[in-house]
Amino acid sequence: MSIQTQIFFLERAPTPIGQMLILSDDRQRLRAVDWQDFEARMHRLLRTQYRKQDIELRDASQASPARLALEAYFEGAVHEIDTLEVATGGTDFQRQVWRALRGIAGGEPITYGVLADRIARPTAVRAVGLANGANPIGIVVPCHRVVGANASLTGYGGGLHRKRWLLDHEERWRARRIAGAAEA
Repeated sequence: MSIQTQIFFLERAPTPIGQMLILSDDRQRLRAVDWQDFEARMHRLLRTQYRKQDIELRDASQASPARLALEAYFEGAVHEIDTLEVATGGTDFQRQVWRALRGIAGGEPITYGVLADRIARPTAVRAVGLANGANPIGIVVPCHRVVGANASLTGYGGGLHRKRWLLDHEERWRARRIAGAAEA
């Protein structure tokens, strides 16, 4: 039995909070987003999620839709990432949590308990936290939008300083949207 090789295309993009790594497949589906200083973790997550495949990274020859949407996100158009097509490995439960994460609106963080309730698993708060931590597609699958029960900032794979920046960025975007709607 031969092992299938999965090819992902790698882009490195500067952001206000560090160099970002973006992986897409040949169908332009986003497979991973992480930070250059956490590149080893990204590779570890990929090996865990694609255990039955070899992963080969190649430099992208042009900007992917994911890169363009993420650049727009950092320029203030937070909603640009909402419709990006993503593909993940992971377990059924992890994918369920990751789908639920995409339903969290920018600028409106929720707690792990609320997220567990949203997937109809109210007693699985700890498992939801573990799935959140195994998310390979940061920002687009917005694990940073989940906070502790008392609204405290809890772990974020890219560092708490980035989580704070992302939440503040999205809150500013949300406030501008609300102010714009009130003026209309």
